[in-house]
Amino acid sequence: MKKLIFISFLSFHFSHFSVGQTRLSQKEWVDSVYDCMSLEQKIGQLFMVAAYSNKNEHHFRHLDSLITHCHLGGLIFFQGGPLRQAKLTNRYQALAKIPLWIGMDAEWGLGMRLDSTLSFPKQMTLGALQDNSLIYKMGKQLAYQCRRLGVHISFSPVMDVNSNPDNPVIGVRSFGEDKEKVAMKGIAYMRGLQDNKVLACAKHFPGHGDTDTDSHLSLPIIKQDKKRIESLELYPFKRLIKDSIGSIMIAHINTPAYEEEENLAATLSHNIVNDLLKEKLDFEGVIFTDALNMKAVSKFYKPGEVDLLAFKAGNDVLLFSENVPKAVNLIKEAIEEKKNLRKELEKKVRKILMSKYWLKLYEKQHVKIDSLYEDLNNGNAHALRVKMYEEAFTIVRNKESLLPLKNGKSNQLASVAIGLDKENVFQKTLSKYAEFKNYVVDKKAMPDFDYRSLLDSLSKCNIVVVSLHELHNQRSKNYNISQNTIEFVQNLASKTKVVLVVMVVMIVVVML
Repeated sequence: MKKLIFISFLSFHFSHFSVGQTRLSQKEWVDSVYDCMSLEQKIGQLFMVAAYSNKNEHHFRHLDSLITHCHLGGLIFFQGGPLRQAKLTNRYQALAKIPLWIGMDAEWGLGMRLDSTLSFPKQMTLGALQDNSLIYKMGKQLAYQCRRLGVHISFSPVMDVNSNPDNPVIGVRSFGEDKEKVAMKGIAYMRGLQDNKVLACAKHFPGHGDTDTDSHLSLPIIKQDKKRIESLELYPFKRLIKDSIGSIMIAHINTPAYEEEENLAATLSHNIVNDLLKEKLDFEGVIFTDALNMKAVSKFYKPGEVDLLAFKAGNDVLLFSENVPKAVNLIKEAIEEKKNLRKELEKKVRKILMSKYWLKLYEKQHVKIDSLYEDLNNGNAHALRVKMYEEAFTIVRNKESLLPLKNGKSNQLASVAIGLDKENVFQKTLSKYAEFKNYVVDKKAMPDFDYRSLLDSLSKCNIVVVSLHELHNQRSKNYNISQNTIEFVQNLASKTKVVLVVMVVMIVVVML
């Protein structure tokens, strides 16, 4: 049964389609395309190169050249705007002999990369949701927006278990520390995408949650043994593989439990990509490297060389290559030296073409420009976003059943927003429900603010709502909460009733 998972993912919903007078099935189309490709064209399909819609014509022409001369398989778009990206996508697709697949890091929506687009809640906020059907609906809406923009792959969901609070790069990108919840929420997200013809990509295999180093800057080391990794870090990936995830991204992490070679990232490890993921876990979907420009790999290997190592390790797609021509030549030389690598290339290219068929890339692609902004910012998406934030609202403690707050002469209510401007939505909203005396500590004054006079004024109130804003997820910097702010809240709580509202990726309310 397990051997059929990937075939089912690619083939189950396929019908025949017409090309001229010929009706081609998936296999017929893949065979017909593959048999017409040169060796260089086959190697080119392995590459997805970084594209930016906020750069200049020099960058655009460079990509024109790579698509034309190196036969790229796809592009991954980063910063820019939706209209500019759509126009560039049309430009690049017009140059490609085989339609490009277009990918984006859209973990919390297109707004993660593009202006004028929506950002959905980050995954830690999704971790607070009780109703996973909302996550499915988000995946479905994101799939609609991706396809409307000409995007076929969302490099999401993040399936790392947030097991290390000192992690500088995962944190709020994870669903949380409970492996079962991470798995179930990841499945809902994945189904929302793939049920609507966007390829989901689970990352970062074999698990990036228990690191205290940013792989963009250096190579993190996972020091846990196999028993721990297989019971915790691998668990969500196993569940998604069983549920037919279409692709997985390999992490730039060193995992001595599986790879003895020092300073060798999982991305470049045959033991991890081939032996663990493909053979032991029986994964037959598309395998992406993480970006090959990241310091976790680029500090040890030159551009081109790192691509060859990733190819030999078993990856199907080489993401963010820094020197495609050199990498193509090195892979070509290696294939000509070892015949078994030619067979590996064929497997990879056929897998890529199968995925492109499933994504309906058997015909020329064109993004409609008219009404693009309106379609990407549709009312259903906005309503869903609001609903998700409402449902993620979390009350940690409610002493004396103080919430919901009751307006009345006996209750003198005040609020202090720490890290906001004087005119802010939070306090305006509070005032719609009750009469509050509002105070603000703006973000510029936060670190050294003298709370003494404010403490005297607030102590005369019955209930004070203290809201913390402008926070971040770095534990090493105490989440941007200064020590004098902590002391202020503690002193205030000793004098009156305090409702502490923490504005992180979700709204957390604690009664003090």
